[in-house]
Amino acid sequence: MKTLDKIPTSKVERAGKLVKTGVKVGGNYVKYYGKKLVNPELSKEKLNEENAQDIYDGLKSLKGSALKVAQMLSMEKNILPRAYVEKFSLSQFSVPPLSAPLVRKTFRKYLGQYPEVLFDSFEKDSINAASIGQVHRAAKEGKSLAVKIQYPGVAESISSDLALVKPIAVRMFNLKGKDSEKYFKEVEYKLLEETNYLMELQQSKELTEACSIIPNISFPKYYPELSSERILTMDWMEGVHLSDYTKKPFDREQGNRLGQTLWDFYMYQMHGLRKVHADPHPGNFLVSEQGELIAIDFGCVKEVPDEFYVPYFELALKENIENETVFKEKLAELEILTPDDTEEERKFFTALFKEMLTLFTEPFQSETFDFSSHDFWGRIAELSQRYAKDEHIRKMNGNRGSRHFLYINRTFFGLYNLLHDLKAKVEVNAFRQYL
Repeated sequence: MKTLDKIPTSKVERAGKLVKTGVKVGGNYVKYYGKKLVNPELSKEKLNEENAQDIYDGLKSLKGSALKVAQMLSMEKNILPRAYVEKFSLSQFSVPPLSAPLVRKTFRKYLGQYPEVLFDSFEKDSINAASIGQVHRAAKEGKSLAVKIQYPGVAESISSDLALVKPIAVRMFNLKGKDSEKYFKEVEYKLLEETNYLMELQQSKELTEACSIIPNISFPKYYPELSSERILTMDWMEGVHLSDYTKKPFDREQGNRLGQTLWDFYMYQMHGLRKVHADPHPGNFLVSEQGELIAIDFGCVKEVPDEFYVPYFELALKENIENETVFKEKLAELEILTPDDTEEERKFFTALFKEMLTLFTEPFQSETFDFSSHDFWGRIAELSQRYAKDEHIRKMNGNRGSRHFLYINRTFFGLYNLLHDLKAKVEVNAFRQYL
């Protein structure tokens, strides 16, 4: 793969790149509607593929927060067309890496030495390159190490990148009013945290030590003396990415065991630590040769405050969903129903969230839950598609819900998808033994 000697870092350069991408996408629509006049039966599949390719090509050279947003969207398998999901999911692994001279320059700037001086050996070619940083393999004193290097300019360009992405998001999710700013601030805040590798180092040590009581999961050790705000060094962990593991035939019993470990890992953090690894895409997990789960990235950690945690999990109780008075009270506490809502909006969103929560909280309603259930996933897909096409919802203000929903819902959707890929049947309350 071609390497990058330079990443656009100025607002003008990055905006120019996105404008060019927008022109390409506009051209794709012109071609599509021209062909549609000749062939009214033409589907949008080819249009989606071309748009996804052009958008991905534009974002991958920018790296940073714009590409990270694409990665986040790739996890929402029931929201975006398949072409976008498949293309954006490449941002987990397949983007052009930094060139060797740029890597050396980064080391000199942030650790005061070139990598060949700091390590006994250092592979100049990256093992994988993602949205915010790339990973190199190294060795020191007999230890095999993974060294994550952040791309230049990523942290400094977050605010301007999100300003460019904002109009697209506002239109896509039908956000109205100034209160929508809280969602963009939440994303900006979390992305800034992800670019602070010293914070990631501290979070990684705290969470891995706390979660070490859970069996069948391991974590790398981190090395502060070989880390800085833009470089993070940890143990190299041998294993197969979870996405590759689930693409091949695997033993159902092992799938259940890995799924139970994942479930316990997340539920223990959510209910015991009140902070959670909020980036559950398959690139952040490995499966060892012995069938053990390995968690390798704690860059995105979300704290769960009481004012959100309590009503959020009270809405996971079936009796509260079925009690109209209590249900509306919790929706108001979570800012889903607002004082400015019309009567029509209150009725519509109460009914919508009752249907959604009845479905999405099913795993919590019994002692065991089978995430391979085709019925469960079929109903999720049907619900998503139905509301995506609903013209009525487009007239409603989509600006609702606590800002904490963004990363907590992302965590649960990501977890559900991983468990589905593993075809796992889990014991829902097994995690309570670790609390």
